[in-house]
Amino acid sequence: MSWLHWALSSAVFAALTAIFAKVGLEGINSDIATMIRAVIIALLLAAFVRYSGQWVNPLTFSARNWTFLVLSALATGASWVCYFRALQLGEASKVAPIDKLSVILVAIFAVVFLGERPALKDWAGISLVGAGVLLLAIKR
Repeated sequence: MSWLHWALSSAVFAALTAIFAKVGLEGINSDIATMIRAVIIALLLAAFVRYSGQWVNPLTFSARNWTFLVLSALATGASWVCYFRALQLGEASKVAPIDKLSVILVAIFAVVFLGERPALKDWAGISLVGAGVLLLAIKR
Protein backbone atom coordinates (compact mmCIF):
# COMPACT_ATOMS: atom_id res chain seq x y z
CA MET A 1 0.00 0.00 0.00
CA SER A 2 1.17 3.52 -0.78
CA TRP A 3 1.74 6.40 1.61
CA LEU A 4 -1.51 7.97 0.35
CA HIS A 5 -3.59 4.97 1.46
CA TRP A 6 -2.00 5.10 4.92
CA ALA A 7 -2.48 8.89 5.14
CA LEU A 8 -6.17 8.65 4.18
CA SER A 9 -6.67 5.84 6.68
CA SER A 10 -5.01 8.01 9.31
CA ALA A 11 -7.47 10.81 8.54
CA VAL A 12 -10.46 8.46 8.91
CA PHE A 13 -9.19 7.10 12.22
CA ALA A 14 -8.35 10.62 13.47
CA ALA A 15 -11.91 11.69 12.70
CA LEU A 16 -13.29 8.70 14.58
CA THR A 17 -10.93 9.51 17.45
CA ALA A 18 -12.51 12.93 17.88
CA ILE A 19 -16.05 11.60 17.84
CA PHE A 20 -15.39 8.63 20.14
CA ALA A 21 -13.33 10.77 22.53
CA LYS A 22 -15.95 13.50 22.75
CA VAL A 23 -18.57 10.94 23.82
CA GLY A 24 -16.13 9.06 26.07
CA LEU A 25 -15.07 12.21 27.92
CA GLU A 26 -18.55 12.88 29.28
CA GLY A 27 -18.33 13.16 33.06
CA ILE A 28 -14.66 12.19 33.44
CA ASN A 29 -11.34 13.99 33.68
CA SER A 30 -9.68 14.48 30.29
CA ASP A 31 -6.19 13.67 31.65
CA ILE A 32 -7.34 10.29 33.01
CA ALA A 33 -9.04 9.61 29.68
CA THR A 34 -5.81 10.43 27.85
CA MET A 35 -3.88 8.03 30.11
CA ILE A 36 -6.37 5.22 29.50
CA ARG A 37 -6.15 5.87 25.76
CA ALA A 38 -2.35 5.73 25.88
CA VAL A 39 -2.30 2.44 27.81
CA ILE A 40 -4.74 0.82 25.38
CA ILE A 41 -2.72 2.06 22.39
CA ALA A 42 0.51 0.71 23.91
CA LEU A 43 -1.05 -2.72 24.49
CA LEU A 44 -2.53 -2.90 21.01
CA LEU A 45 0.70 -1.81 19.34
CA ALA A 46 2.73 -4.31 21.36
CA ALA A 47 0.42 -7.11 20.23
CA PHE A 48 0.51 -5.87 16.62
CA VAL A 49 4.31 -5.70 16.50
CA ARG A 50 4.64 -9.10 18.16
CA TYR A 51 2.18 -10.96 15.99
CA SER A 52 3.22 -9.29 12.72
CA GLY A 53 6.79 -10.46 13.24
CA GLN A 54 8.22 -6.93 13.28
CA TRP A 55 9.77 -7.10 16.74
CA VAL A 56 13.42 -6.00 17.03
CA ASN A 57 15.37 -5.29 20.17
CA PRO A 58 15.01 -1.55 20.89
CA LEU A 59 18.37 -1.62 22.69
CA THR A 60 19.96 -1.85 19.24
CA PHE A 61 18.61 1.58 18.27
CA SER A 62 21.07 4.46 18.03
CA ALA A 63 21.18 7.31 20.55
CA ARG A 64 19.81 9.57 17.80
CA ASN A 65 16.86 7.19 17.24
CA TRP A 66 16.12 7.18 20.97
CA THR A 67 16.46 10.96 21.34
CA PHE A 68 14.00 11.72 18.58
CA LEU A 69 11.59 8.93 19.52
CA VAL A 70 11.50 10.26 23.09
CA LEU A 71 10.97 13.83 21.82
CA SER A 72 8.21 12.57 19.52
CA ALA A 73 6.56 10.72 22.42
CA LEU A 74 6.69 13.83 24.60
CA ALA A 75 5.19 15.95 21.82
CA THR A 76 2.50 13.32 21.19
CA GLY A 77 1.63 13.17 24.89
CA ALA A 78 1.39 16.94 25.13
CA SER A 79 -0.74 17.03 21.97
CA TRP A 80 -3.10 14.37 23.33
CA VAL A 81 -3.51 16.13 26.68
CA CYS A 82 -4.29 19.43 24.94
CA TYR A 83 -6.58 17.77 22.38
CA PHE A 84 -8.63 15.89 24.95
CA ARG A 85 -8.95 19.00 27.12
CA ALA A 86 -10.08 21.00 24.09
CA LEU A 87 -12.59 18.28 23.17
CA GLN A 88 -13.95 18.28 26.70
CA LEU A 89 -14.43 22.06 26.63
CA GLY A 90 -15.41 22.62 23.01
CA GLU A 91 -17.30 21.19 20.08
CA ALA A 92 -15.60 18.35 18.21
CA SER A 93 -16.54 19.95 14.89
CA LYS A 94 -14.48 23.02 15.85
CA VAL A 95 -11.68 21.45 17.91
CA ALA A 96 -10.62 18.85 15.33
CA PRO A 97 -10.23 21.26 12.39
CA ILE A 98 -8.27 23.74 14.51
CA ASP A 99 -6.05 20.86 15.61
CA LYS A 100 -5.28 20.44 11.92
CA LEU A 101 -3.41 23.72 12.06
CA SER A 102 -0.64 21.18 12.56
CA VAL A 103 -0.73 20.70 8.77
CA ILE A 104 0.64 24.21 8.32
CA LEU A 105 3.15 23.84 11.13
CA VAL A 106 4.41 20.52 9.77
CA ALA A 107 5.01 22.13 6.38
CA ILE A 108 6.92 25.02 7.94
CA PHE A 109 8.93 22.75 10.27
CA ALA A 110 9.69 20.38 7.37
CA VAL A 111 11.16 23.27 5.38
CA VAL A 112 13.15 24.65 8.32
CA PHE A 113 14.36 21.43 9.94
CA LEU A 114 14.24 18.77 7.22
CA GLY A 115 15.11 20.85 4.17
CA GLU A 116 11.94 19.83 2.32
CA ARG A 117 10.73 22.05 -0.49
CA PRO A 118 6.97 21.78 -1.08
CA ALA A 119 5.82 22.82 -4.56
CA LEU A 120 3.68 25.90 -5.16
CA LYS A 121 0.53 23.74 -5.44
CA ASP A 122 1.40 22.17 -2.08
CA TRP A 123 1.67 25.61 -0.47
CA ALA A 124 -1.67 26.54 -2.06
CA GLY A 125 -3.34 23.54 -0.42
CA ILE A 126 -1.63 24.24 2.89
CA SER A 127 -2.84 27.85 2.69
CA LEU A 128 -6.40 26.68 2.09
CA VAL A 129 -6.20 24.56 5.24
CA GLY A 130 -5.01 27.67 7.08
CA ALA A 131 -7.88 29.71 5.66
CA GLY A 132 -10.33 27.05 6.83
CA VAL A 133 -8.88 27.13 10.33
CA LEU A 134 -9.21 30.93 10.41
CA LEU A 135 -12.85 30.71 9.29
CA LEU A 136 -13.56 28.28 12.12
CA ALA A 137 -11.77 30.45 14.66
CA ILE A 138 -13.64 33.65 13.80
CA LYS A 139 -16.38 34.31 16.33
CA ARG A 140 -19.88 34.74 14.99
